[in-house]
Amino acid sequence: MEKTPGKIQWHISVPIFKNTVILKQMGIAIGIPFGLVALVIGLSSGKSVYALYGLGLIGALMFFTWLFIMAVYRGKYEAEFVLDDKGVLWRTQAKQVKKNRIVNTLTVVLGLLSGKPAVAGAGLLAQSQQEAFLKWNRVTKVKYKPKSHTILLRGGWTDQIALFCAAESYSQIEHEVMLRTTHLKAKG
Repeated sequence: MEKTPGKIQWHISVPIFKNTVILKQMGIAIGIPFGLVALVIGLSSGKSVYALYGLGLIGALMFFTWLFIMAVYRGKYEAEFVLDDKGVLWRTQAKQVKKNRIVNTLTVVLGLLSGKPAVAGAGLLAQSQQEAFLKWNRVTKVKYKPKSHTILLRGGWTDQIALFCAAESYSQIEHEVMLRTTHLKAKG
């Protein structure tokens, strides 16, 4: 962690499948849709053997996704953060940006070649989400999670940044966030 007057900067490698914040967000983004699909397949198919085949495909997709993340990203999310007087900047570390660019480009190309524009769109959307900035005056809610060394900042429906901190720097970063979000206490 680097600290200069008015600015704190750090980078961190977060284990994807061990961090409760990431697991919860993946559960919402992936678990709920696939869970609903599995439920519909299970309830609507009766005792058809093809229902088991469909559920097996969903399970295989989950397994291969996990395997892909472990192989390509070593099961870690590489991020860096900058807190200054204006706000919070989050971005993917440069070494992971290169991997993401390759994976996202392949997703777009394969989506277009297979005639699946939704897949190509997912690749484009993923590529556009490599960094975000949230101004302090736009922060509407802060949630501190000292057990997982994470601070969640929310600024609106789409403005959300999770600050992943090292155990030894969490309290210092928590203090800085508290100082910069005093406007929340004035509202409440």
